Amino acid sequence: MRVTIAVDEAQAEAVLPPAAPDGSGVGVNYAHLLLKPFKATLPDGRKVLCKRRGLKLTLTIGDRSGEALLRRLDHGPDEKTILRRALEEAARQAGAVVAFEAGLVHLDVAETDPS
Repeated sequence: MRVTIAVDEAQAEAVLPPAAPDGSGVGVNYAHLLLKPFKATLPDGRKVLCKRRGLKLTLTIGDRSGEALLRRLDHGPDEKTILRRALEEAARQAGAVVAFEAGLVHLDVAETDPS
């Protein structure tokens, strides 16, 4: 099942360094604004939520969750790439696949067993 989440990239890009330096080096303000709309309910009743605490992202899909760190040394220095790689890792751990388009984030989530 594919879930599409609309994100406001223009608003999030306004807080990218050097326009709005945040001191983290990984763009935590950008990540916060981009992850804000990640709060949805799937047609089968499972909830999707992505939270950021410090440099750690936690993506929860139903009862499964995945975590990832915003890593500048591994995925930097571009803040957009850092967030995308962390979101891909968290989705993989939660049993989903994430795909990015302009203004949209697609989560391909496995169907649940009706039993």
